[in-house]
Amino acid sequence: MIVTLDALYTAASAVCGRGAVKLFLRDLLTPSERIMLGRRVIIARMLIADTSYAEIGRRLQVSSKTVGKVHHWLKDQFPGFEQAVAGMEQEFKKRNERRLYATSAFYRLKKKYPLHFLLFPSPKGTPRQYGQYPKRTS
Repeated sequence: MIVTLDALYTAASAVCGRGAVKLFLRDLLTPSERIMLGRRVIIARMLIADTSYAEIGRRLQVSSKTVGKVHHWLKDQFPGFEQAVAGMEQEFKKRNERRLYATSAFYRLKKKYPLHFLLFPSPKGTPRQYGQYPKRTS
């Protein structure tokens, strides 16, 4: 059994990059197993964000037993879930940054000249949404 698990861990660690991991998991797992594992990761993320069992069950259509299992793993301080969720949060933050940079000229200006915007910040009365221009008043 140890040799088998070592082979799995070695194969998984040899795969680099999102695309390669996607292909590896697609070839290794059935579609239902991939969905099941993906849900567990999402459940862990939601639990770390203090979402209630009922809300998680309603949004992901999973039983409270499944949510309880993932919560038990998190509570027992298995670092795998927490490391995966922390990595996911960083990746989502980078993706959002790239999306904002690609779609908003105002955001690009703020990134290129940050000190200019210290002197002239956005108006406090209206929150600034990147990628949206203010409405003209005629």
